[in-house]
Amino acid sequence: AINKHKATAFCSVPTMYVALINRPDINKYDLTTLRACISGAAPLPVEVQKKFEQITGGRLVEGYGLTETSPVTHVNPLDDPKKNRPGSIGIPVSDTEAKIVDLETGTRDLKTDEVGELVIKGPQVMQGYWNQPDETKMTLRNGWLYSGDIAKTDEDGYFYIVDRKKDMIDVSGLKVWPREVEEVLYEHPAVKEAAVLGVRDPYRGETVKAYVILKPGYEGKVTQEEIIKFCKEKIASYKAPRLVEFRTSLPMTLVGKILRRTLREELESKK
Repeated sequence: AINKHKATAFCSVPTMYVALINRPDINKYDLTTLRACISGAAPLPVEVQKKFEQITGGRLVEGYGLTETSPVTHVNPLDDPKKNRPGSIGIPVSDTEAKIVDLETGTRDLKTDEVGELVIKGPQVMQGYWNQPDETKMTLRNGWLYSGDIAKTDEDGYFYIVDRKKDMIDVSGLKVWPREVEEVLYEHPAVKEAAVLGVRDPYRGETVKAYVILKPGYEGKVTQEEIIKFCKEKIASYKAPRLVEFRTSLPMTLVGKILRRTLREELESKK
């Protein structure tokens, strides 16, 4: 459709951008009319963003929002490429406030580069969950919506999602965020898609497991050991996967979010 109608703008999810850049016949299509592309619903790997921009010549930026915020709260500016920060969800949209608070109490504002929970205030924030007063009380506090997402800011006020609060992996008392490991996996030339989660470990409490879909032509040519070694060369050893499972697909929602819950259920069912 982009090629046929010479579209100039495109909004989609990371899974779609991954599929596009990995099409064997992508060069048969003229995508150079694209000027403004936005990704949402799930984290956009930096490597995917770079490759998409190289192929199309257009600008791909990441935004952020929740169902509870109707839904957009942040986006990277599209008017100037110098304002786009790869890996960042951007800055708050008009009339929206956002900040990072500590994970322990949720009451202390954190400084630049400190990791905590993203909280949001604005006219688009919901009034509450229907007939769920306890859940509403936990999510809405003093006018702020507690997103459940772990994030940080830089010196220019750009926000970066680290991961979902509930997805943190505890390896021998050390925090590991799946997104950081996934970003490294996407740098491997053979990796098409990846997901990371924590699995129970009798010694470490939890250990890191990676689920990997390989690009066409790499099946059977890349080993678990190679993937693990690649990660250890780029991040701390305790963050690198100790387990790697190659798959042909990953469970996803209709909007392209990886269903970690389904992966966990698969692990539990094998016990």
